[in-house]
Amino acid sequence: MEEDYDERHWDNADRDESEVLDESESPEQILADCAVKFATPDYIMEPGIFSQLKRYFQAGGNPLQVIEELSHNYTAVAQMANLIAEWLIIGGVKVQDVQAMVENHLKEMILKSFDPKKADTIFTEEGETPAWLTQLIEHPTWRSLIYRLAEEYPDCLMLNFTIKLISDAGFQGEITSISTAAQQLEVFSRVLKTSITSFLTNPEEWQKTSQECAKMVCHGQHTYVYSQLVIHILARENKGGSSMKRLSQEIMKCAQKNGNDITPITMALNGAAGYQLASQALSAMLSKNTLNPADISVLYKTYNSPDPPPLDLIRTPQFLELLVDALFKAGVKLNPDHKPKYIHLLAYAASVSEVQQKKGQKRVCNKEELQPTIRAIETVHNICNGNKGSSELMAELATIYHSLRFPVVSLGVIRWVECTVTEPSYFKLSTEHTPIHLALLDEVVTCHTLLHNQVLDLLIRLFESKQDELEILVQLEMRKMVLDRMVNLLCSGCVVPVVKYIKQCWQRGDTDISLIRYFVTEVLETIGPPYSSEFVHLFMPMVENDEITGTMRGDGENDPVSEFIVYCKANYTQMI
Repeated sequence: MEEDYDERHWDNADRDESEVLDESESPEQILADCAVKFATPDYIMEPGIFSQLKRYFQAGGNPLQVIEELSHNYTAVAQMANLIAEWLIIGGVKVQDVQAMVENHLKEMILKSFDPKKADTIFTEEGETPAWLTQLIEHPTWRSLIYRLAEEYPDCLMLNFTIKLISDAGFQGEITSISTAAQQLEVFSRVLKTSITSFLTNPEEWQKTSQECAKMVCHGQHTYVYSQLVIHILARENKGGSSMKRLSQEIMKCAQKNGNDITPITMALNGAAGYQLASQALSAMLSKNTLNPADISVLYKTYNSPDPPPLDLIRTPQFLELLVDALFKAGVKLNPDHKPKYIHLLAYAASVSEVQQKKGQKRVCNKEELQPTIRAIETVHNICNGNKGSSELMAELATIYHSLRFPVVSLGVIRWVECTVTEPSYFKLSTEHTPIHLALLDEVVTCHTLLHNQVLDLLIRLFESKQDELEILVQLEMRKMVLDRMVNLLCSGCVVPVVKYIKQCWQRGDTDISLIRYFVTEVLETIGPPYSSEFVHLFMPMVENDEITGTMRGDGENDPVSEFIVYCKANYTQMI
């Protein structure tokens, strides 16, 4: 794009008469055209005033007449705005607030009246990049305006070029969600690099960073293919390769949620080309998003052959979720003859590891954990699909707990518990203070750190669910029970996400304050110093709030609330 403008000149004052006068226009036409422009309010403030004056005089215009015309139509809008701004500052308003008022109003006016065709004339008529545009992108306010306009007018030449200027200036981190960036490979590559770097350098924020990256990558088919190919190559690296594979999977999930059929792209990248039968069977199920006994049989046979396909083929997230749903989702019935094949494939994907010792040699599969994993999946599957009551499940509790040490079984149990406890009548029929299904989640949380976020998502859904069939007091007790599960999750290491969620509930004002008080009380009775600065920053406002902890404080400083506040103020003065 730069090549289109490198040979042009912006300075109108340096143009010769041939550039100013259009030979196709008569002097009368030029004078008439200039008269119309000079009649507009504040035309003397327009950037092109000097070139128009030169045209006017070269066509024989009257100097006195143009002076009178420009003076008569000078309304001084800009100067009046500056004067009012000065009055506001004299009146005591902060300079920053006045500047924000002016900028925001100007932004709204531009958004209402922006014409992409007129904007494009900046280049088609005037020449190279104007100096004011380079200065404009240095300010966050005007960059945000460009982003909004670029989303609304993706075909505008001026906006596309400005996006490139913003990227060249090093602000590509701000344009991760801008669809316009996807139209320029150079800009998109920079944005993708920034997004991947953010994902790798902020592991604690992996959900947020991966979602932002996935949203950008899934803008179009070309951005998806390009990004997945880049990430696929990066996944081969020893350092950070596993993280890249995870990011690729999160992007796949985002694309599927958007209703896109990405099966051909996925199969092209996971090494399926050399295994035609397995590739055809898996492609058929992924495209339809449903499992098929015939295709499952084909995969089962190929993965029990002397030269099985690569593990990545069946480690596609979509396929694994289909297997977990088939084996653990309540109400799903499988043909007894095919059930072992489903179990075998899930266990194989979850427990087998493969190593290629030397280049050119066959892959060696480590299957030591395969049979124990198969037995654990089969055992818990039979329990979950037995429609057993709480008393019957109590008898099986030791067996389930033993099997939960396998991550894939814990994942299946989360799916089973989710289907069970989200039934509208579940808590109405439940008689225990802590239903056994939710007690199982406590054990999952204790055993598997990587499943914390899935458990928290389920607990949030339960906490926010409407339980209209229950009495108000019973609803409160049910939510306190869910909060107990969240406190257990916090004690197992999922601290910031839990506290951040409860703080959001408090700030939104849609949660009974007694529940916030209950959570704060339980946490204070559980925790002890030292604390992380992030935890103090999130938790301290709730502890200091009189509505939450006012009744919990004593006369001295021996109560948990006062002790926490005193300790934090003594050791985290910069955070408070």
